[in-house]
Amino acid sequence: MSWVEGADGGPYGIHHLPYGIFSTAKDPTPRVGVRIADQVLDLRKLATGTFFLPWIRPAFQEQTLGAFMAMGRPAWRLVRLQLTELLNAARYREQSATLLTPIGKARMHLPFDVADYVDFYASEHHATNLGRLFRPDGEALLPNWKHLPVGYHGRAGTVVPSGTPIKRPSGQRKGPGGEIGFGPSRRLDIEAEVGFVVGAPTEPGSPVAADDFAEHVFGVVLVNDWSARDIQAWEYQPLGPFLGKSFATSIGHWVTPLEALEAAKTAAPEQDPAPLDYLKESERFGYDLALSVSWNGVEVARPPFAQLYWTPAQQLAHMTVNGASLRTGDLFASGTVSGPEADQRGSFIELTWGGAEPVRLDGAERTFLEDGDTVTIGATAPGPGGETIGLGEVTGTITAA
Repeated sequence: MSWVEGADGGPYGIHHLPYGIFSTAKDPTPRVGVRIADQVLDLRKLATGTFFLPWIRPAFQEQTLGAFMAMGRPAWRLVRLQLTELLNAARYREQSATLLTPIGKARMHLPFDVADYVDFYASEHHATNLGRLFRPDGEALLPNWKHLPVGYHGRAGTVVPSGTPIKRPSGQRKGPGGEIGFGPSRRLDIEAEVGFVVGAPTEPGSPVAADDFAEHVFGVVLVNDWSARDIQAWEYQPLGPFLGKSFATSIGHWVTPLEALEAAKTAAPEQDPAPLDYLKESERFGYDLALSVSWNGVEVARPPFAQLYWTPAQQLAHMTVNGASLRTGDLFASGTVSGPEADQRGSFIELTWGGAEPVRLDGAERTFLEDGDTVTIGATAPGPGGETIGLGEVTGTITAA
């Protein structure tokens, strides 16, 4: 129970407490906040007193989450316990109410400085669908797919916060007659993903075991990895995604702490063949996140994250097995989340089967994104005691090239 009105039973209740960076018209300096119901608790103001321990207070004077995330799991757990007590105990109500800002008056910012960005390809249903589209006469999955989490390095500098307009990218395209041209993408797409934010860094040459996932990952954000399919189709062989992906990746404003998703843990799909030793987990789990994709306000897909073949812990282990270091603010995303059913496909290239099966939207048949279209990705997860947690949505509107 929380003394904050609307918190109990809502998606941003006492069991969630996601972190973000906000400012206001009166105080335009970005600062760390925690969301509770439809309010933002100002941690910079809270840290000016004696509520937090002296060694934690400086982290909340920063304009991003980086300093706090770098402190590691003991600090994350301690602060979460303190915030839970503060927002739960009635004795704190009078003094803490002055630290709350209505969400409608808060301007949200990118929650952390993105150090590196890695995008995986971890959904078997998504990989199978694309394999059937791109290689109709061959095997849907390439030989390596069930032996390692396939991924690529993206462009950290083009990760943008939810609400940022997405300008239609231009690039080289191969025409139907084989001619090579240049111009705005005609097959602009989305990818509904879940991203994991690294807090505790590592030294170069120090792989992270799958079982140490929670020691390094601070929290979770929703991701839309916008994709220009026509540009990508021409450029990606043999080195993979490049300009068709790097123009923009949107993330939500709110970082859900990993600890808030304890009740959402669920058994991950069985793997065959068995993975190599460095990818084995003593407790193999995923997260029961139900994603929702809305296109111009109409829900068109509900991808199930729980069916991801390669777990986030395996993704982290593979990403570092060669000795690559982790940096505070590293973001690694799941890749498109798709399920076995037609209405569970997390990209429009799948949803419309390469444009051959248009979606009815606003009385018209649609395949890929048009200028002015808005896409919003949300997600819910089970919380403790039957509560439901709602992850911070990520949205973006397409503007002309």
